[in-house]
Amino acid sequence: MSFIDGIKEKAKSNLKTIILPESEDERTIRAAAAILSEKIANVILLGNPDKINADAASYGVHVNGAKIVDPENCDRFDEYADMFYELRKKKGMTPEKARETLHSDKTTFGVMMLKENEADGLVSGACHSTANTLRPALQILRTKPGCKMVSGFFIMDVPNCEYGDHGTFIFADAGLNQDPTSEELAAIADASAKSFKELVGDAPYVAFLSHSTKGSAKHPLVDKVVKAVEIAHAEYPDLVCDGELQADAAIVPSVAASKAPGSPVAGRANVLIFPNLDGGNNAYKLVQRLAKADAYGPMLQGIAKPVNDLSRGCSWQDIVGVVALTAVQAQDE
Repeated sequence: MSFIDGIKEKAKSNLKTIILPESEDERTIRAAAAILSEKIANVILLGNPDKINADAASYGVHVNGAKIVDPENCDRFDEYADMFYELRKKKGMTPEKARETLHSDKTTFGVMMLKENEADGLVSGACHSTANTLRPALQILRTKPGCKMVSGFFIMDVPNCEYGDHGTFIFADAGLNQDPTSEELAAIADASAKSFKELVGDAPYVAFLSHSTKGSAKHPLVDKVVKAVEIAHAEYPDLVCDGELQADAAIVPSVAASKAPGSPVAGRANVLIFPNLDGGNNAYKLVQRLAKADAYGPMLQGIAKPVNDLSRGCSWQDIVGVVALTAVQAQDE
């Protein structure tokens, strides 16, 4: 059974309700049809019911089992607008702007539904930026209690791969934070290890990546990673981590034996922490395209309820996978 098939089976064991705001996108409609057919989750689509059903029919699918909520004709619209205003009035929100935002931005409307426990999670981003998904989640849901920051990760499932967890890795941060500080890298590592355990189920081994392994190069970029490892050991003593490590030393046992002998992580890492977004984002795209890997995300960690982003280059199958992962996250809330 593949990684994502296992996630789907877990999602089916305790059905959760996931909001898909981007009903105007064909991939979202196709994904919703597959999710309902496979009984992975209950689905809420946002938009005009007649248009959604007509679009589905034109694609040769149906979404009869979905709940369709039209923000333009929702019984709770005024209530949501009042709540949104109250949440944001100290930031300059007006009642008129709150109504306008909820009318024009279905993702914000969906996050309000999520806050009111009308669903368990939300997935968006197939045709909008990460900021469009993240902004309302942070404004309305805020961060999870005890969490220092919100970060993004991809789950990479590489076929026919002996590295990582049978080819499964977390790459972080590969979608959100551009140039994390050492303190932020340590926090991202801790959150990513917890996400790995929650979603993959096996023990996380966390590698802080660099162009240097154990002092082989000197540079302020290396110093940042070295300091991040020191902070991680001090603040997250249960985290099995090491660094600074080059990627080959992190995942290849023979290279690890030469470059980082005695490391508890080198040669077996399955959670890779990149020093910045340039490295993480390009790495996931290269692995996805060159190794024909499945890439699920960017998943978001640290938000009070499960909200996950999509790459605008995603397929409808990718949306199905991220919805299944979001449903599993919601099971653990």
